[in-house]
Amino acid sequence: MSVDFEKLIAEARAQRNFSPFLAAVPYFRFLGLTVKPGETDGELICVLPADPKLIGNARLPALHGGVVGALLESAAIVQLIWSADADRIPKIIDLQVDYLRSARPVETFARAIITKHGRRVANVRAEAWQDDPARPVAAAHAHFLLAP
Repeated sequence: MSVDFEKLIAEARAQRNFSPFLAAVPYFRFLGLTVKPGETDGELICVLPADPKLIGNARLPALHGGVVGALLESAAIVQLIWSADADRIPKIIDLQVDYLRSARPVETFARAIITKHGRRVANVRAEAWQDDPARPVAAAHAHFLLAP
């Protein structure tokens, strides 16, 4: 059985509810991601719940770097889907993650800002934080292919 992502995206946008879309993507479902509105109009915040399975370094303890990178990429994809006219999932071209400090295994948030939205390619900047948005744990810059 295949999933009609274009339909899920159209429904998510119309209902302002990304839960069915996030539940349909296995990696988003594994991470337990949710989305909530941000402080500004059109801004979305991805929320990564605290979960022991996401710990990469048990000695610190700290979230696995791949989990933090996935959160940043997910925030960028969700923001692009929300902001775009098309109902397709943007394809990542590249992603650069700067790990700024250790991410504790607590609830973690991420938001993305589209710095340039072209017809075929979009540039997106994303930040992840835990307690204070002014003290991000990681930041990313990514390019996405919007149309073939």
